[in-house]
Amino acid sequence: MIFDEPRFLPGGDTFVLVQFGDDARIDLNFMALGLTAALREDRTKGVIDTNPSYNSVVVEYDPDLIGADDLERELRRLIEGLGPVEDLELESRLAYLPVMYRDPWTKACVEDYAERIAPREGDPEFVARINGLEDAAQLARVHSGTEHWVVAVCSTPGLPLMVALDPRCAITSPKYNPPRTWTTLGAIGVGGLSTSIYTTPGPGGYNLIGRTPVPLWDTQARLPAYRDRVVLLDAADRVKFVPVEREEFDYIESRVADGTYTFNVTGYQRFSVRAYKAWAASLDASERF
Repeated sequence: MIFDEPRFLPGGDTFVLVQFGDDARIDLNFMALGLTAALREDRTKGVIDTNPSYNSVVVEYDPDLIGADDLERELRRLIEGLGPVEDLELESRLAYLPVMYRDPWTKACVEDYAERIAPREGDPEFVARINGLEDAAQLARVHSGTEHWVVAVCSTPGLPLMVALDPRCAITSPKYNPPRTWTTLGAIGVGGLSTSIYTTPGPGGYNLIGRTPVPLWDTQARLPAYRDRVVLLDAADRVKFVPVEREEFDYIESRVADGTYTFNVTGYQRFSVRAYKAWAASLDASERF
């Protein structure tokens, strides 16, 4: 549900949560990202940082420079200035990320879980089956057939939460219960409405359908993409997954290892919510690739 008025909730002494609704519809994220961009442009005194998510944005502020009431007034002013969600145009880079679907590493991770924790079929086969797809090969075609909108970057360094922009490529799946105790680095998982990429080899509950050989964060700036940033993706970026086979995967991994890999990221585009919604409405969401 989209709220008639945004809600402002305290998050301790230095944070406020601005919530636009209570579900995962993409319009709510557009509003959160619109406010994030407006704060960046406005340079509101006392605002330190922002962290957008599906339907909200957390604003960190310095209470010595701006009080909570004054901050809420400034936030309301900026939100009113955004206008209808359809009027939003957001800066949006497009990153092409290689992925090996049905890879041996995530397969081993799932098999280890099935042996030690709870029996389960292979994740790609499971996700394909519950989404009415022919098999895991079609799942790979559907998943790589669209751009994925980065809703938020959270949880672990550089980890993106993404949703498919093409409604024909929407995939849903329940998360593990109980969760895994470990996940291979670079695993691509789907859970709920989201796709994510595991940037650390920790626990997790998303269904694993592939793996990317490239890192999404690098504090040592070994690769050119990280010379002026720690993480690759920002909220409001888009990701296009490019399927590769094992030989190409190994080649890319070797270039990452020796520091010569170059990311393919375009940064000259703006995302029009109005144009996107008109395009999405023209499609038959029941079609699959």
